[in-house]
Amino acid sequence: MTAAAVPAQRWDFEAIGTSWRIDSATPLGEEDRAAVSAVIDAFDREWSRFRADSVVCGLASGGSVPAPADAGDLLGVYAALDDATAGAVNPLVGDALARRGYDADYSLRDRGPQAAPVDWRTVLDAAGGRLTLRRPALIDIGAAGKGRLVDLVLAVLRPRVTGWLVVDASGDLAVRGIRQRIALEHPFDATRAIGIWSIADAALCASAVNRRAWGDGLHHVLDARTGQPVRSYAATWAVAADAMTADAVATALFFDGGPRFAADRDASWVRMRTDGTVEWSPDCEAELFS
Repeated sequence: MTAAAVPAQRWDFEAIGTSWRIDSATPLGEEDRAAVSAVIDAFDREWSRFRADSVVCGLASGGSVPAPADAGDLLGVYAALDDATAGAVNPLVGDALARRGYDADYSLRDRGPQAAPVDWRTVLDAAGGRLTLRRPALIDIGAAGKGRLVDLVLAVLRPRVTGWLVVDASGDLAVRGIRQRIALEHPFDATRAIGIWSIADAALCASAVNRRAWGDGLHHVLDARTGQPVRSYAATWAVAADAMTADAVATALFFDGGPRFAADRDASWVRMRTDGTVEWSPDCEAELFS
């Protein structure tokens, strides 16, 4: 079955600063939509560094709070990302992003590079049901958090929806019960695609330096070791069984250890260098244009 063969029921909305689209075989009712909104709001109140009332903003000066339900899984993913990328991905990169202008006020005012704490695993942990930060720092879960939220929304809707379901959070997308053909946006020309990837019962996540970009070459993908934006790769795409994994792989692919991180998780991928060269994993099923 393809999306074109059935009448899609579509719901568009804005949340966590981006556009969402949910397509389903049957229309979502008001209670379904309320359940989705509740999940997104709860996640945002816990993890957003852009709202003053969030858990991570309240914790930014240090301390200990009851751990959000996703804390253990997210920090586990970050530990694996840290290992795979030799420290380039770090959950305490929030202050470094804010200094480059990607702060809670979206000031876009660059105050120079700042490395994230190398010893983050001794500073931050989720043990004993507590999320503990032992000195001031700003948590940022951008490497895997949106994928995690897509998985949570999918989990809420699966028992409520009969038939196929697609959850799309603008670059992080999960598909169940249907095959979807997804264009891979060219990072240097958003009107073009570098290829098409057809997936079913999987997740596809993408990241690109042309998104959330500002100033003189600044964008949201920083090397936590230096506080500098990555320069070698322009865009990444990853397919995995779940969206949090695909999101984490898409982040890892901006660094040398990305392919190994992907292989260890049975994820396939495509990435484009800033010189336009395209690389892909041996098992990649994407149709790439020449």
